[in-house]
Amino acid sequence: MALTSRQAQGIDPVLVVIPTYNERENLGPIVKRLHTALPKVHVLVVDDGSPDGTGELADELSDADERVNVMHRTEKAGLGAAYVAGFRWALERDYATIVEMDADGSHGPEDLPRMLEALEDADLVVGSRYVPGGSVVNWPKRRELLSRGGNLYSRVALGVKVNDITAGFRAYRREVLGKLDLDAIASHGYCFQIDLTWRTDEAGFEIVEVPITFTERAIGESKMSGSIVREAVIRVGSWGVKRRWQQLRSLVKKTS
Repeated sequence: MALTSRQAQGIDPVLVVIPTYNERENLGPIVKRLHTALPKVHVLVVDDGSPDGTGELADELSDADERVNVMHRTEKAGLGAAYVAGFRWALERDYATIVEMDADGSHGPEDLPRMLEALEDADLVVGSRYVPGGSVVNWPKRRELLSRGGNLYSRVALGVKVNDITAGFRAYRREVLGKLDLDAIASHGYCFQIDLTWRTDEAGFEIVEVPITFTERAIGESKMSGSIVREAVIRVGSWGVKRRWQQLRSLVKKTS
């Protein structure tokens, strides 16, 4: 049987980008779980100057394990900026697959092998809470309703057929991130994932969802805030209006 072009390209080597801010207690356990599940993957910890010593711990992990790398940033500039910096680092070093994963344990590394398997026939694999087989554990009902509502709002506004468009556990082929204009991505937090999914879909890449179990963090505080939610509502609404306007202009040209 002939290999598809994606299969021929392969998915190795794999880099998992883990942004951190005050995650000292969570970082060691999540890296250990990741390497238990997938011993060959590399890690890039992108620390935004955590005052709790997360960056120092990341350095200790890196000194002890060549699979662990660290990027130190001097300020807390948001999840989106940390991931973009990590993406650039990965692209410069020729990683074939770049993975987004939280440090707090909400994304189970044990789900990643299935996601990478699905990437053999896709360009972006989203670890989804909201497809059959996906679930959330220990999340307050209010947070789940907010998440589901945000996903529905984004799907309708942008016309992207991804059930968990806000998901933060995902695997990209390098070709996707190499083609996207990373300089144009100004979104932070919650909205960053929507922005990247939309851009990936608009660029014509294949997106698939794989069910995962999302578990609320046991240690530390969530980085979700009202300002992050407001940013998402405003930006997605603006993108949706732009999309509808472009559709209307195309329709007028066809009928004129």
